[in-house]
Amino acid sequence: MNRIEKRLVFSAQDIAGQVHRLARQISTDYRGQDLVLVGVLKGAFIFLADLIRQLTIPSQVDFVRLASYGTGTTSSGKVKITADIKLEVRDRHVLIVEDIVDSGLTTAFLREHLLARKPHSLKICTLLDKKERRSIAIQLDYVGLQLDEGFLVGYGLDHNEAHRNLPEIYELIQ
Repeated sequence: MNRIEKRLVFSAQDIAGQVHRLARQISTDYRGQDLVLVGVLKGAFIFLADLIRQLTIPSQVDFVRLASYGTGTTSSGKVKITADIKLEVRDRHVLIVEDIVDSGLTTAFLREHLLARKPHSLKICTLLDKKERRSIAIQLDYVGLQLDEGFLVGYGLDHNEAHRNLPEIYELIQ
């Protein structure tokens, strides 16, 4: 069995600073309004939990579970919903909360899926914007950290369901 090495990319302090900055900006932008945050499972659950605790506006949370990776490190190119949201989002302000936007396929798919439900507004927040394999141009409204390449784990991000628990973000080096 090959040993997986990892290299620190973003410290817990880097992440916390960006979460705080994003929460402040979102709270300002949605002041006086209710917001529905739609977290993308499983990767975004830690980021969403930290983010919502710092928001100063009324908000509700729901989750969607999408699949496109399987057990590999590259997207299959096909996205499917394995668990959909339950909250009504028609005529409401909705914010998609992603752990990472890579190819853009999953995020674009979810954006179109939610737009079909006719929200008042729909924006996208991602902790990580990774452009290495971006194949679809997609507007990201709130971005925490940017990087060009690497397969990342930690702070909710996984490789074959491992490493989500790490408080920092690492690049896997195989």
